[in-house]
Amino acid sequence: MPDARHAIAAVLVTAAVTWALRALPFAALAPLRASITVRYLSTRMPAGIMVILVVYCLRDLPLTQPRVLAPLSALAVTVGLHLWRRNALLSILGGTALHVAVTSTVFAH
Repeated sequence: MPDARHAIAAVLVTAAVTWALRALPFAALAPLRASITVRYLSTRMPAGIMVILVVYCLRDLPLTQPRVLAPLSALAVTVGLHLWRRNALLSILGGTALHVAVTSTVFAH
């Protein structure tokens, strides 16, 4: 059984590490907010990530099978909703809902 000094030291070290780990992101973000590179990436990365996700999801799609209609129609709805409303959440939810609905009803086996 450890003595009281050992237990107090362990609690203090644990508290200090916990506090430092919680404060570190805020300390690291402060200088980055003024960075030109971070501002540039914040405007370009969302579209780039979406393109990468689309390519990744559609890369193995068998274009000769009828089940290709589910992801392609979901993609069309997602793009259409985004061009119409300019709301990423609405676009993603609409495309996902259509894909789930078509896949679970029309192409369910």
